[in-house]
Parts: sequence; C-alpha cells; structure tokens
Amino acid sequence: MKRQTGWMLTLTASLALAACAPAEQADKPAKTDHAAHATHAAGDQLEQTADKTIAPDFLKETDASTQTIYLAVAKHQDLLEKMPCYCGCGETAGHTSNYDCFIADQTESGATTWTTHGITCGTCLDIAAQSIVAYEQGTPMKKIRKDIDAAYANTGVVPTKTPAL
Repeated sequence: MKRQTGWMLTLTASLALAACAPAEQADKPAKTDHAAHATHAAGDQLEQTADKTIAPDFLKETDASTQTIYLAVAKHQDLLEKMPCYCGCGETAGHTSNYDCFIADQTESGATTWTTHGITCGTCLDIAAQSIVAYEQGTPMKKIRKDIDAAYANTGVVPTKTPAL
C-alpha cells in the first residue's frame, strides 16, 4: 500500500506539472495549426511492447512529463477512451478518443502498440494530463468530459467522435 501511495503521489505531481500551463489557460486553449496534423498523422510511427508498463523506445528522446503521461494513459484506458481529442486527429488519423493519440492497440495479454502521435501534439498531451489528474483527484468522468469539451469548444476544431457518456 505504501509503495502504491508513493507511486500515485509521484504520478499526480508529474501530471500536475505537465498540466499546469494548460490548466491555467483552460478557458482559452491555444489555437494551433491543426492542418499540420494531416501530414504528421500520416507519419505517426508505431512501436509494440510486451506490456503496458514498458515504455516504447521512442519515449527515450522525450522529457519526463511526456513519458509519465504516456505510461499513465496505458493505465487509464477506460477514462481516456471517453475523452475526446481536439487536435483534429479524428478527421486526419481516424482517432475516436484521446486514448488513440497514444496507443493504437492493447491486447488482453497486455501487449501494447504505442503511437508517436501524442509526443508531437501539445493538445493531446494536455487533454490526457488534465483528464488523468482530475480523475485521480476523484472528479467523475462526466465532469471531466464536460470540462474538456468546454475548454476546447471555441477552438474551431472538430473533436473526435467519442461516444457520449
């Protein structure tokens, strides 16, 4: 229990740090050039690991916050499959949720196919971090979804076709 509590505090602190800037601007997320996703989605690379706790090699070249978010996404599949992404990846990459920005497939045995999409997109990282931090703080999924939708509603980007809660 003590080990799990320590891990949870580290995760929450890392995610909170990663989410600080976007959380401060939650009412006005930055508009980005989402047209660039048309080309970068086509260039997303996939890497499979034997388990969701094993980070893909491409994360070695990223900062600690990005690595923490990726590994947290794998542990929060049910949450992030219910959160939309507002980077335009629904139209350009066929994503249906924020989860798809990080993981292309995860089998029952734990084998995980990771995608580089998330490391190239601040919007994807921000939505995942905000969602996970809120969830870890006890916020219900419906409220998290409502907050994400409200924060990105005025960006002019069509969200992924994530099923309603």
